[in-house]
Amino acid sequence: MKDAGLWLTIQSKTAIIPLMSNKKKVCFFSIWKEITRSFRWLIPGIGVKRWLLLLLCGITLLGVGLGILLLEIYRTAPETWWLPALSFLSLRFLSRPLRFLIFGGIGVGLIFTGIWGLNRALLIPFLRPGQKLVDQVTEYRRREKGPRVVAIGGGHGLATVLRGLKNHTHNLTAVVAVTDDGGSSGELRRSLGILPPGDMRNCLAALSNDEALLTQLFQYRFSGDNQLEGHSFGNLFISALVDITGSFEEAISESGRVLSVHGHVLPATLNNVRLVADIQLPNSPNEIRVEGESKIPEIGGRVRRVWLEPNDATAFPPVIQAILAADMIVIGPGSLYTSLLPNVLVPDLMAAIRSSRAIKIFICNVATQLGETQAYNCSDHIHALEEFIGSDVIDIIVCNTGYEADLPEGVQWVRLDDELLGDGRVYCADLLDRDRPLHHEAAKLAQTLIDLFYERTGPLDKEVTMQPR
Repeated sequence: MKDAGLWLTIQSKTAIIPLMSNKKKVCFFSIWKEITRSFRWLIPGIGVKRWLLLLLCGITLLGVGLGILLLEIYRTAPETWWLPALSFLSLRFLSRPLRFLIFGGIGVGLIFTGIWGLNRALLIPFLRPGQKLVDQVTEYRRREKGPRVVAIGGGHGLATVLRGLKNHTHNLTAVVAVTDDGGSSGELRRSLGILPPGDMRNCLAALSNDEALLTQLFQYRFSGDNQLEGHSFGNLFISALVDITGSFEEAISESGRVLSVHGHVLPATLNNVRLVADIQLPNSPNEIRVEGESKIPEIGGRVRRVWLEPNDATAFPPVIQAILAADMIVIGPGSLYTSLLPNVLVPDLMAAIRSSRAIKIFICNVATQLGETQAYNCSDHIHALEEFIGSDVIDIIVCNTGYEADLPEGVQWVRLDDELLGDGRVYCADLLDRDRPLHHEAAKLAQTLIDLFYERTGPLDKEVTMQPR
C-alpha cells in the first residue's frame, strides 16, 4: 500500500510539473502581449507621441539639472559618512554605459507606468466596458480626421445616412428641411410658432453615441387618451429648450450636447416657410394647388411643380459655411418632393451647392413613395432634382440593385432605367436593408459613400474595395 501511495504521489507530481510549465508559458505570453499592446500608443495619428516626447525632454532636462547639482555636492562637500553611500547608490563601481542603461531603463519604465496610471485614473469614468483605452483613442482620432460631409434631406432617409457615416467621421453636418406641418411637429409649429422639430430630433438621435436609454427616451412617443397623445418626448424637449434659450438653433445645439452628438444638425432656413405644389389629378389633365407638406402625398396625383412660400427665404448662415467648406455633399435618400427639394428651393442654399468644390453625390431611393413618386425610376428622380440645381452639379448617382424583399401594395422598386445606363456618374450596388425593405442599410450605404469619396480624392490612406457597376 505504501509503495502504491508513493507511486501515485510521484505520478501526480510529474503530472503537475508540465501543467505548471504551461501556466508559466501562458503567463509569459500574456505579459508579452500586454507589453506589445502598449506600443500601439505610438501608432501615427493618435496624437500621443508629440506630448510624450515633450514630457521626456522635460524630465531629461530636470534629470540633467539634478545630476549637475549632485555632482557639485559630491565634489565640494567635506568627507562625511554619506559620501560613500552616495557613491554606492550611484553605482560608480560600474562602467558609465552600463549605469546609463540601468538608470535610463528604470526611468523610462517609471515614466510610462506613471503616464498609464494617470491616464487610466482620469479616463476610467469614460471608458466603455470591454474596450481598450488605446482602441477608443485610435477610433476617435480616425473619425476626427474624417472627411467633412454635409448631408441634405429630411425624414428617415437622412437619419439613415447619418447613422452610417458617424462611424467614419465626426465632421458631419445635417441640413434638414423645415416644411413639415403634420403630426406632432405640425401641431407644435402651429401652437408655439416654432420650426418643426421632428426631423431634427430624428437626426440628433441618429448621430448620438448609442446611449440606448437616452435615445429611446428622446424618440419616445406618448400614447393614450390625453393631450400628449402623438407627441414625442424629443419634440417637447426641443420646444421647451426653444423657450428657455430663446432660439430654435440654440435649442438644437443644446439637444445635441445632451445626446453626446459629434457633428451638427442645422435647419435649412430659419424662416417660417410652407411647401406648395401643383399636382395633376389621377386620370385627369386638371391640376390643383396644394399647400402643406403633409397634404401633398394625400392627393395621389403627379407632382408638376413645387416651391416655397415665401420664395425669398434666406439660408441659415452656418449651413452656407458648412457647404462651402465640405469635402462631400450628400443629397438623399428621402421623400423627393417633401424632404429633399424643400432644401434646394432655398435660393442661397442652392447657390452654395453649385459653388462648392465638394464631391456631390445623389442617393436615389430604393422604392417609390405613394402619393409622391409612383412609377418613378432613377432618371425621374435625378431629373426632378436637376430641374432646380442644374444638370452639371451632381458628380455621382448612387442606385440600389437589391430587390429581394416584399413591398407594400402599390409600392415599386426604383430601378436603373435605360436612360442612365450610359451615364458615367452612375454607381450601382446592393444597398437594401432586408429588415426594412423601403430603406437603405446604413452601414453598407456609408461604406459605399466613403469608398467613392476616397476613390475620387486620392491618394488613398486606406484599402478601398469597390463593387463593380
